[in-house]
Amino acid sequence: MDRKNRISMAVIRRLPKYHRYLKDLLERDIKRISSKELSDIIGFTASQIRQDLNNFGGFGQQGYGYNVEELYKEIGKILGLDKNYKIIIIGAGNLGQALANYTNFQKEGFHVDAMFDINPRLIGLKIRDVEIMDMDNIEEYVIKNNVDMAIICTNKDSAQDVANKLVECGIKAIWNFAPTDLKVPDDVIVENVHLVESLLTFTYLYKTSKE
Repeated sequence: MDRKNRISMAVIRRLPKYHRYLKDLLERDIKRISSKELSDIIGFTASQIRQDLNNFGGFGQQGYGYNVEELYKEIGKILGLDKNYKIIIIGAGNLGQALANYTNFQKEGFHVDAMFDINPRLIGLKIRDVEIMDMDNIEEYVIKNNVDMAIICTNKDSAQDVANKLVECGIKAIWNFAPTDLKVPDDVIVENVHLVESLLTFTYLYKTSKE
């Protein structure tokens, strides 16, 4: 087993937060920072930060700390942000359109090139120059355009069929916003974003804070 397979998901899920805070530091023209100073900003312990980063090699220097720009770039590479990705969105309703309109995706190298839907009233429309196409044409489009990732924004009942179709087309990475858990082959990566589950967690925390 190589090193990347031994890194816990907890560490991996902290990396985007490091990346975001380091970007803020760069924008404030801060050149270097210690793990203690980073701890005060992010909220993780200095020991946790050092342990997390040591999973990917030594970035800091004792008595100096971390070079902010260098660490920002290295974490970006670890997260795959040194490449560009072609993305399609399936489901052109309110959520799908909101994601297509989110300009920060493109700033990070994620390019939404097309949207797909089965609603004839939506087909042919454009969202920020991204055309909504007929779902029947998805296989041809994916093959011709070397699509890297797909975002599912359909309803629960349609999501599994959509996922099956994406797998048949050769898609290996699915970002799923549908309120259901998808069944896919082991070599297909799925990241589920269940908005209602997140909201219910939020309401629990709010409720208990009042007790």
